[in-house]
Amino acid sequence: MPIDRSAPPETRTPDILKRLNKAYPEATIALDFRSPLECVVSVILSAQSTDVLVNSVTPALFAKYRKPEDYLKVPEEELQQDIQSTGFFRQKTRSLRGMCQKLLDDFGGEVPTNIADLLTLPGVARKTANVVQSHLWPELVATDPDAGIAIDTHVGRVAVRLGLTQWNSKEAVKIEKDLTALVPRKHWPHVTDWFIAHGRQICDARKPLCGQCPIEHLCPSSQEAGLPDLYRTTAKKKTTVKKPTRRTDPR
Repeated sequence: MPIDRSAPPETRTPDILKRLNKAYPEATIALDFRSPLECVVSVILSAQSTDVLVNSVTPALFAKYRKPEDYLKVPEEELQQDIQSTGFFRQKTRSLRGMCQKLLDDFGGEVPTNIADLLTLPGVARKTANVVQSHLWPELVATDPDAGIAIDTHVGRVAVRLGLTQWNSKEAVKIEKDLTALVPRKHWPHVTDWFIAHGRQICDARKPLCGQCPIEHLCPSSQEAGLPDLYRTTAKKKTTVKKPTRRTDPR
């Protein structure tokens, strides 16, 4: 009996991954970098920004700042100006300088390879750490006990629409836990890129192109099939908070 959208997530996931791999065989990170340091800097700058915008800034940035020391030598205001167009430039400047200082203090100026050490760097949370490891050292994902799957807005949306998680698309930590339970570890370095490519090309937030989707028959949110969009219905779920009963003054 063929697998369809009514099957449980663990039954549908292998076919979903196989079809996305076939649809997006060249999918990879859209940020441009040539070294581990440039990778970390690019991912930090991409927060609340776009890959296209970051890529327009980094050629000049990376020509000027080649080593961790370079980010610390200039006045903070100068670095702010150099990355201003990426948004949130003051916070990102603090993260970049803190990250570079940490690299010099604890890692000999080199970007660490494991997730636990990456998470000690200022400006690096789980998504960034997973992106860095999976694209620089994908072979380590198989053995690193802290490795995982990077969850961005596209990954969260696609996972929710496919019914691979019951959490709201913004619950990145919880969605990561669900996906790592469903996706074989060998696919962890790739699944983020597949989901992002699918989210950008087909599974649009406002108007998904379900009629062109290679996994439409596996999707419980298919608009082609007239089904409710789980991405929108989970977004509307709110925890009901019971208001405390006001006590009356006995006087």
